[in-house]
Amino acid sequence: MSQNECSRRVKARSVSGHPSGPYRDIRALRVLATCLQPGVNTLDRVFESSVCRFPHFDCLGTRDLLSEEDETSEDGRVFKKVILGEYRWMSYDQVYKEVRAFGSGLVALGQKPLKNIAIFCETRAEWIIAAQACFMYNFPLVTLYSTLGGPAIAHGLNEAEVSHIITSKELLETKLKSILLEVPRLQHIIIVDDKLKSGSEYPQGISVHSMAAVTRLGAHPENGTSVNPPSRRPPCAADVAVIMYTSGSTGVPKGVMISHSNIIAGITGMAERIPSLGEDDTYIGYLPLAHVLELSAEMVCLAHGCRIGYSSPQTLTNQSTKIKKGSKGDISVLRPTLMAAVPEIMDRIYKNVMLKVEEMSVFQRTLFLLAYNYKMEQLAMGYSTPLCDKLVFQKVRALLGGRLRVLLSGGAPLSAVTQRFMNICFCCPVGQGYGLTETCGAGTISQLWDYSTGRVGAPLVCCEIQLKDWIEGGYRSTDRPCPRGEILVGGPNVTMGYYKNKQKNSEDFFMDEKGQRWFCTGDIGEFHGDGCLKIIDRKKDLVKLQAGEYVSLGKVEAVLKNCPLVDNICAYANSDESYVIGFVVPNQKQLLALAERKRVRGLWEELCNNPVIEEEVLRVITETALTAQLERFEIPWKIRLSVEPWTPENGLVTDAFKLKRKELKSHYQNDIERMYGAK
Repeated sequence: MSQNECSRRVKARSVSGHPSGPYRDIRALRVLATCLQPGVNTLDRVFESSVCRFPHFDCLGTRDLLSEEDETSEDGRVFKKVILGEYRWMSYDQVYKEVRAFGSGLVALGQKPLKNIAIFCETRAEWIIAAQACFMYNFPLVTLYSTLGGPAIAHGLNEAEVSHIITSKELLETKLKSILLEVPRLQHIIIVDDKLKSGSEYPQGISVHSMAAVTRLGAHPENGTSVNPPSRRPPCAADVAVIMYTSGSTGVPKGVMISHSNIIAGITGMAERIPSLGEDDTYIGYLPLAHVLELSAEMVCLAHGCRIGYSSPQTLTNQSTKIKKGSKGDISVLRPTLMAAVPEIMDRIYKNVMLKVEEMSVFQRTLFLLAYNYKMEQLAMGYSTPLCDKLVFQKVRALLGGRLRVLLSGGAPLSAVTQRFMNICFCCPVGQGYGLTETCGAGTISQLWDYSTGRVGAPLVCCEIQLKDWIEGGYRSTDRPCPRGEILVGGPNVTMGYYKNKQKNSEDFFMDEKGQRWFCTGDIGEFHGDGCLKIIDRKKDLVKLQAGEYVSLGKVEAVLKNCPLVDNICAYANSDESYVIGFVVPNQKQLLALAERKRVRGLWEELCNNPVIEEEVLRVITETALTAQLERFEIPWKIRLSVEPWTPENGLVTDAFKLKRKELKSHYQNDIERMYGAK
């Protein structure tokens, strides 16, 4: 069967026969999948099973830090640059021994089973070792994004009544230290770094330990890791494994309670979509582990004997900000076969490669574009292009190490342009997924041989999806040609609800007559004839203009993000106004080129505030919108160019780079009044 025939094949269908569903993968029509192996229903058992099967295989890898130096840029700013060595690996067996000893050490420090413990740390091998220890000893693990602000961190730690926290030296100094007095229950801080900074002052009653010291403490015979320690009370499937605080695009962070069986169901569904997953695979871990996408992906890898090499967004590629010019980024050294990425990162890769294409000679550029268009046609017909891949795309492929066979995309919608580009230039399929923290990251993932764009695939074998009519927004399951409605996800991967938040639980979760849990996502989707889902809107993103037209802000943003001048955009509309406005983070290289063409001179800030430039950017954006067939009322009439990019650090986007509309609104309040006031 050709890839084209595979793409058209029915992948899921409605079990009830009704267009509203519920829809299931055709391999799970009778029963939903709950676990990878019969009886292996807790995370400690999943890891133990891998240790038994792959004891001497590489498990977790970290690069040696060879040297660190400061580099001063032309404008006088100082940047830290690193030179890193090879990856140093721990085997599955070594990791298991560390996990047991560290868990036993936590017990010796007074940590009790079923009592919450927090981790507030960057993505690294120690994160997973600490997490596995908590799963093994049945300590529910409270995870917090490392980019959260002080009040949000204190809120999470106090709500979860945490007495022990695992963190890094840097986060302790920069984030935790200032709020310790606001977290009265905290007694023990465990630092994952090798060396403790001596002489630092901490409030009375707080002890600081290194992870190595806690591990040594746990390895003592009297603390009993040699035999099953008396204090180890193994978890059962229904016990809470993780309380994951979401940074949330609205309000204070909510803790999502995820049981062992929830995570196992989720990773069972995900693993089924990645063919021949096994001990020959290498995964690169660099996204935040406090995010459900990364944690699930790494759990999938550990359950299948893959090895995980650690990285960070600052050291990922040869061009990354912390990598010294001329030395290698992590991906070139590790050469992974599997990678997860959020669209923000793939959009960046796409723009960087396209800028390089523009700098090529006329001959090279023509050759590249010919090969690109030829391969796009061949993929559409279901054929591969080995010669093109070797002659033209090998160099581009090397940017991500050259061995990538699966790229998983999640966290936000991926534009069709970027998805096609990744398929063509990196010669590897992109599995676009849809899931939420509340569904354990699992919902749908597209089949790897399905090259259609803009869709997120069929439901995973662990869950089913129902469409619920949303009359006010004009979405119904009886719509033609495709049934549409709010997406409800049901199955064993649907989590236990929000921690200490009964009201929100009753609003967003429910149990059906069969005792199965469901989550109401607030996203609007449509099911295609082959059983694949497309996300088309979000309830919260829909704004009614003065004249009664509905505008989907998310749809407008997705279209305008394809404009080369735009790095990021937030559309905004007031219900008592007749038009949409926008805040735009411009692409620096493109905007400087535009300023040169228009003969406008000035510093970056002056250019962003220049009315001529603003008008020109608006003109280009409008052209992009019209080409993509947006309605006139959907196109921003006025824009504001942002001098600063939006990052999780400045609080204007979440860790997954989703817009925080409330924060953006208050940040640009004066501009909103100006754009709507001066009619």
